Amino acid sequence: MKKIKYDGVLEAAHFKSDGQLDWVRVYIRLGSIFSDRILLSRQAFVKQLKDGKRYMLGERIINLGGKFTVSQPVRLQQQDGKEVIVVGDTRATEDTLAGVPLL
Repeated sequence: MKKIKYDGVLEAAHFKSDGQLDWVRVYIRLGSIFSDRILLSRQAFVKQLKDGKRYMLGERIINLGGKFTVSQPVRLQQQDGKEVIVVGDTRATEDTLAGVPLL
């Protein structure tokens, strides 16, 4: 069995009307299994990324519980003195989650 090298999967995001990230919907790895869907505020998600947790952009495969189709890593980067959440190797000045379904 292939070893999982990430701590969670980012499935969807919600942005406020002013364009700022409000919350994300994730699955968190708990040992050899994954949690149900969890909503994390932007602050809680940033804290997890700062703590070294590795998240991937992806979605759960229907009827296969802890199996996911993942594509790109989610990263926290410093840009102009503020923290920005990005997907892949994107450079941005604000949270940019290209490819993430928006709710």
